[in-house]
Amino acid sequence: MFDGFLTLKPSCEACGLDYRFADPADGPAFFIMMTMAFPVTAFGIWLELSYEPPLWIHAVLTLPLLLLACVPVIRPLKGLFIASQYINKAGEGRLARADAPGPGPKAAE
Repeated sequence: MFDGFLTLKPSCEACGLDYRFADPADGPAFFIMMTMAFPVTAFGIWLELSYEPPLWIHAVLTLPLLLLACVPVIRPLKGLFIASQYINKAGEGRLARADAPGPGPKAAE
């Protein structure tokens, strides 16, 4: 599915599925950052209030902890978002035409 760390291949090697429909955008990164920011920030605050270390200690401990919490999870979550788009047949929004069949606003009778 992937042709690098996060870039998608043009199509699936096994079944030939075209991946042009897939556009998870920044969704995986946003959810991971918002989820992991709370515990890592809490750790940084606890470290500061408990021990009052110099700034370089925060750089040595907190930054790698944040990277270890975010980077390994982003690829599986991006794959999950793409699978969700495929299963739910997600696509770009389109305006419904008045003469198109299907549900929509009905004229007053």
